[in-house]
Amino acid sequence: MALESMGTIGNEMSDFDKTAMAHGYAKCHSCSNTQAIGEGRCDRCGATLHFRKDLSIQKTLAFLAAAIALYIPANVLPIMYTINLGRTSSSTIIGGVVTLFEHHSYGIAIIIFVASVFVPMAKMLILAYLCMVAKWPKLSSPNQASLLYRVTEVVGRWSMIDVFVVAVLVAMIQLGGIIAVEPGPAALSFAGVVFSTMLAAMSFDSRLIWDSTPRENEN
Repeated sequence: MALESMGTIGNEMSDFDKTAMAHGYAKCHSCSNTQAIGEGRCDRCGATLHFRKDLSIQKTLAFLAAAIALYIPANVLPIMYTINLGRTSSSTIIGGVVTLFEHHSYGIAIIIFVASVFVPMAKMLILAYLCMVAKWPKLSSPNQASLLYRVTEVVGRWSMIDVFVVAVLVAMIQLGGIIAVEPGPAALSFAGVVFSTMLAAMSFDSRLIWDSTPRENEN
C-alpha cells in the first residue's frame, strides 16, 4: 500500500510539472486569463487564444531590420534646423550632444546621448540576441534572457527624448524672422526607429525562451 501511494504521488508530481500547454491550456495575451485552447476565444475578453505568437521571431527580425535601416539616417541627418536672423544652421543628435558638453551642460548631454543613441542601439542588439537564444537555447540561460527582455520593456519608453525636445522647441521658439526652430529629417527617422523597436519588442514572444528548457521532474 505504501509503495502504491508513493507511486501515485510520483505520477501526480510528474503531471503537475508539465506545462499548461501540454494540458491544452493557453494564457490570453489580452487579459491573462488561462483556459482551454480548444474554446478558440477567451471567455473574459473575447480575444483569440493561441499558445505562442505566430511567426514571432520572423516578425521581430523584420521590425529590427527596419529599425536598423532608419537608425543610420536618424543619427547622420539633421534632427533640427535653427533659423537665426535669416541664417540657417543644422544640428544632428551627436552634434547637439557635443554642443551641450561644450556649454558644460553635462547632465543633459548624457541623458540625450543615453536615450537617443545608446538605448535604441542596445535595445536592437538585445532583441536580436533574444531571437538567437530562442533559436539556439544553449547561448544563454533562460533566467538571463528573460531579464534582458524585461530590461528592453523598461528602457524602451525612454528612447524618444530627442523627438519630444524638438517638438517642444518648435512649439515654443517661433519669433517671426528673428529666430525659429524647424524639425529636420532625422526626427522622422528617429521616430521610426522607436516605433519599429516597440513593434519588435511586442512581436517577440518571451515564452519561446523557456520552451527548450528541460524540467527536472519531467519524464
